Amino acid sequence: MNPLTLFMRLLAYVPLPLLRAMGSALGMVLYGCARRRRGVVQTNLAACFAHLTPAQRTAIARRHFRLFAQSLLDRSWLWHAPTSALRQRIHFEGALDELGNPDPLIFLAPHMVGLDVGGVVLTELQQITTACIYVPLSNAWAEEWMVQGRNRSGNVLSIARKDGPQPVLRGLRKGIRLHLSPDMDFGADGALWVPFYGVPAATVPALSRFSKLGRARVCTLVSRLVPGGYEVTLSAAWQDFPSEDLQADTLRMNQSIEHWINEDPAQYYWVHKRFKTRPPGSPPIYG
Repeated sequence: MNPLTLFMRLLAYVPLPLLRAMGSALGMVLYGCARRRRGVVQTNLAACFAHLTPAQRTAIARRHFRLFAQSLLDRSWLWHAPTSALRQRIHFEGALDELGNPDPLIFLAPHMVGLDVGGVVLTELQQITTACIYVPLSNAWAEEWMVQGRNRSGNVLSIARKDGPQPVLRGLRKGIRLHLSPDMDFGADGALWVPFYGVPAATVPALSRFSKLGRARVCTLVSRLVPGGYEVTLSAAWQDFPSEDLQADTLRMNQSIEHWINEDPAQYYWVHKRFKTRPPGSPPIYG
């Protein structure tokens, strides 16, 4: 058996308070040792929250590393514990009536540290067949564990990003829901320069395009790590979306993500180099 899978299966039996304490300690170790990744987090926070003091941003960065590590260890029970444990630890709220509408539906799932929890809610607890787009990992053990964990229900259609848009559109037209997280820097190819917290960011306009071509509604699905587990919130379907303006639609997406981040900034995936790709002539912002 994959040793990573075996280790995580064992962790699934650790009581949640103890597991969270382990994650908090691991996060502080990572904050102290992972200098380059800590620098990425600090640079992102300085770019997006310039109005905060350095001490305030440092507090967010420290808490982010704790939440990041806790969410990593939480995948042990998310992917390996009995369904009854998931129901006890995950609270799902919001516009749940949207799930009963059979029309095509896209879940915009921002990269919060609890990103995978939303997928578990849909596919395991709600038994909704859901497609997701993934980028293969470089580590074979981690890749195998991730794919198996996300598909514990058998209700996941995993689509590699390199396969292009057609498998996604076919799925939407067949009634398969799409769990979409386009808020990462995939390079300038096919991206638009759209502000994210006022900083030009290479942003793929996939949400608007998939919504238009798949004739799909869009709801935001946000997961937050809380002491007893997770809170997952489903928004009502967006009104007047998509429009005829791809740039405006993509800006609306970024602004929606900013809104959810502002409720608890430490929950966002700041370890990613969101501004790695820069407009022509602009200097890099990461050291």
